Amino acid sequence: MASAVNASVSLPSSSSSSLTTRASTIYSERVSFSKNIFYSRNVYVGKKMVQIRAQVTTATPAKVEKVSKKDDEGVVVNKFKPKDPYIGKCLLNSKITADDAPGETWHMVFTTEGEVPYREGQSIGVIPDGIDKNGKPHKLRLYSIASSALGDFGNSKTVSLCVKRLVYTNDKGEMVKGVCSNFLCDLKPGADVKITGPVGKEMLMPKDPNATVIMLATGTGIAPFRSFLWKMFFEKHENYKFNGLAWLFLGVPTTSSLLYKEEFAKMKEKAPENFRVDYAVSREQTNDKGEKMYIQTRMAQYAEELWELLKKDNTYVYMCGLKGMEKGIDDIMVSLAAKDGIDWLEYRRQLKKSEQWNVEVY
Repeated sequence: MASAVNASVSLPSSSSSSLTTRASTIYSERVSFSKNIFYSRNVYVGKKMVQIRAQVTTATPAKVEKVSKKDDEGVVVNKFKPKDPYIGKCLLNSKITADDAPGETWHMVFTTEGEVPYREGQSIGVIPDGIDKNGKPHKLRLYSIASSALGDFGNSKTVSLCVKRLVYTNDKGEMVKGVCSNFLCDLKPGADVKITGPVGKEMLMPKDPNATVIMLATGTGIAPFRSFLWKMFFEKHENYKFNGLAWLFLGVPTTSSLLYKEEFAKMKEKAPENFRVDYAVSREQTNDKGEKMYIQTRMAQYAEELWELLKKDNTYVYMCGLKGMEKGIDDIMVSLAAKDGIDWLEYRRQLKKSEQWNVEVY
């Protein structure tokens, strides 16, 4: 049974701060993937450096069989359906982007009284009030949960979302507002909210507390990773203590759009050896070639280190946000994998099959 959360919800300020880039660290030369083990070492013959690579085909020690996160009997799905949703109440709704940010993002907390038993990485549906142009109730929209299973108040009786207000101009020059996002961003404390779910098993956390968890997010795609990181670094559990490496990459357009930055700073202070965070601010940062700093551009600066991590059996990649980010990451890894004689796309399929490659993009 988990104890109370020892950190409170913190909301980012609008003041900007400089972003630094760390030097990368290359991990052990010994790696394993598929069922082969490779060794490489640089040696000097006279004054000439020669790289020696050897493949060892002898049997390796038996590995502990992985337990699928999707087979956990305690994971609840679809408890509440559109025809009979849970009625929660809004407890908190705060804008967490600065006034000069390109768009508004809000953090909101709803009551569940423990009736919506979700896990980190799941989603809930929200049915906005009102009717559509055909006179029918609005359809539900799914949102990734932004709080741990204990919730922001540590009592397992709330659920939190991170929502960007959708407003755009269509081809006719008319302003269009997203129905559900505007409904949510405009909610006042005390208002009712129709909730369905929880749903989804794809983005559930790995069970291994010693795992390397690489999290790739753009914008509000940070939601499931905030839930992961609260469990890892802000909570105490009798049956879970994170001792691995959590590495977050977050891409946003401007510094004023950075989400939960103060929370991540506290995590880094609390567990500097277990948490890394790298930001990609596309409209303010560039790489050495002068290219805009998108999330894949930032990752490219650590490409070799990331590839070394991806060869390990206990590295898990989670991706949430804009669909285009996956191709950018493929472009980075193809050439690196090829140097080791590996077909990246096939290797990625193997990672997905072993639940080490988890994607939720839109």
